[in-house]
Amino acid sequence: MSEPIVRIDSLPAPVAELLRAVRDSLDLPLPGLTDADERAYHVLLHYRASHARIVLEGVLSDRHDLGPAAARLTEWTAGEPVTYTPWIDGRGAV
Repeated sequence: MSEPIVRIDSLPAPVAELLRAVRDSLDLPLPGLTDADERAYHVLLHYRASHARIVLEGVLSDRHDLGPAAARLTEWTAGEPVTYTPWIDGRGAV
């Protein structure tokens, strides 16, 4: 027997918010070609992935409320903006 299809619009709003917060936290533009941009990208990705993992651990292990967890991750993500030069392809797209 196959599992039922579950789509984002059928999930409770706090679940969808948390999924979007995790996606937004990890969705970084590729770095430019300099070593400094590469380092900054990897440091930022590490911090954001760590914060996403902390929030998910709280939700899954400690039964934290999903809405505030999503809001916290969104705050942390906003506090760690992209400061490196993103890579731009030959057409000018990031």
